[in-house]
Amino acid sequence: MSVRFPEGPLWLIGCGNMGGAMLRRWIAAGLDPATVTVITRSGKGAPEGVRSLTALPDEEAPATLMLALKPQQIEAAQALLAPMKGAPTLLLSILAGVDHAALSARFAAEMIVRAMPNLPVAIGKGVTSLYAPGEPIAAAEAFAAPLGHYEWIADEAHFDAVTALAGCGPGFVFRFADALAKAGAALGLPADQAARLAIATLEGSAIMAADADVSPAVLADRVASPGGSTREGLNVLDRNDALVTLLKETLAASECRNAEMAAAAR
Repeated sequence: MSVRFPEGPLWLIGCGNMGGAMLRRWIAAGLDPATVTVITRSGKGAPEGVRSLTALPDEEAPATLMLALKPQQIEAAQALLAPMKGAPTLLLSILAGVDHAALSARFAAEMIVRAMPNLPVAIGKGVTSLYAPGEPIAAAEAFAAPLGHYEWIADEAHFDAVTALAGCGPGFVFRFADALAKAGAALGLPADQAARLAIATLEGSAIMAADADVSPAVLADRVASPGGSTREGLNVLDRNDALVTLLKETLAASECRNAEMAAAAR
């Protein structure tokens, strides 16, 4: 897969799990590592061929600057970037909960885009949510496309909910996979075998759902014959909307935390 990335240097402020996963995917998709600079406190963690620094270089601002830090580090990022010569054309921020207004108040750039990727971007199967006022920005899409599915969010008020669903979602799916495996082990299966079966079942089901022309709810009913074993299991999950209620509470807790982080960053 070869992608046409925006021209000019790319600087990453931070290169943790998510930022590093995105960068490695971009390089795999054809981004020249020699055009990338990673700035971290440790000077470590950058992929091979990428310049790694512990301080801002004495150079003109890059074409693209990405903030790949924890939201609690926004003030440190602002102090680090204060001496930068000029302003980047595009500022990409993956700081969870930090809204566009807070970014605009702290950082200068021609265009500022909030991006919320999830961890499967590492294999090109991620979901990246994007927000900027006005029309979609092609340069941001060029960076999002190699990571998997991306969507622009029309109303920034929905961004915390999108983050809870898609950004945090892999963690919830992984927890479900672990619970499914533990439930299988509770029926007497060897734990390692139950884990393999649970993950393979999730993988196949997800691919099938993505390719289907009907909703997952319809697919579930197609699997469940009347009076059969699947139907009996679904009856437990569906009783009093137990599963839906649990996930509503789960996403609401994540959304609330995103809002708290946004308030702290203002």
